[in-house]
Amino acid sequence: QVQLVESGGGLVQAGESLRLSCTASERDGSSLSYVMGWFRQAPGKEREFVAGINNSARSGGIDRYGDSVMGRFTISRGSSKNTVHLQMDSMKPEDTAVYYCAAKYDAPVVATTPSHYEWWGQGTQVTVSS
Repeated sequence: QVQLVESGGGLVQAGESLRLSCTASERDGSSLSYVMGWFRQAPGKEREFVAGINNSARSGGIDRYGDSVMGRFTISRGSSKNTVHLQMDSMKPEDTAVYYCAAKYDAPVVATTPSHYEWWGQGTQVTVSS
């Protein structure tokens, strides 16, 4: 029902920055509110919650971060309520992973488990060299 389009992945050195973007597009062209978030998965590791934001106008938006990225990454809403950006600063080699955009119907809280999300992007590779 929802198509997620990601951009911004790439290769950087430790200490540098990257900015990821994701847009959720409804197949029928209608407008809905979504919780949108980012997960990452490195080889041999479980998928990890990075950041998410509640896009509900009623709440004004609630953002939430994984412990490993708190203070370094920032999620924000674009001009469209179905678009989010992930600003990644002070990147570390441990941030290397495939980053996935995910979305679900809007809710009062931001879910942190992958099973709660309905739609997923294809993933974009982020590599941080030492």
